[in-house]
Amino acid sequence: QVPLVESGGGLVQAGGSLRLSCAASLRTFGLYTVAWFRQAPGTERAFVAAMTWKENATFYADSVKGRFTISRDNGKNTVYLRMNDLKYEDTAVYYCAAGRALGTTITARRFSTYDYWGQGTQVTVSS
Repeated sequence: QVPLVESGGGLVQAGGSLRLSCAASLRTFGLYTVAWFRQAPGTERAFVAAMTWKENATFYADSVKGRFTISRDNGKNTVYLRMNDLKYEDTAVYYCAAGRALGTTITARRFSTYDYWGQGTQVTVSS
């Protein structure tokens, strides 16, 4: 069983909104720090947002702060990424990740913090 499955990607005009979902089949999902990363063509995978399991602290990349919101529903084993005011440069494949580490403002941005990754969902923003 795939531990993380993303959905909700698609084509949207600049200025529009999308909500990505990530369904987790992980036991004790509530004890995982969760995050979203993205990868545009020809670039490295980059941190977007994270939420820790303890106190639900959130962290964002500067490029999305104020436009994107990460949230989670532990009862549904799901993490969300609400994306508003989308820009052409937000076009990328978006990946969900989960890890048992507590997560801090530094470690939440590192690939090595996360034990599980989804397959990705494409977000395309037309200018």
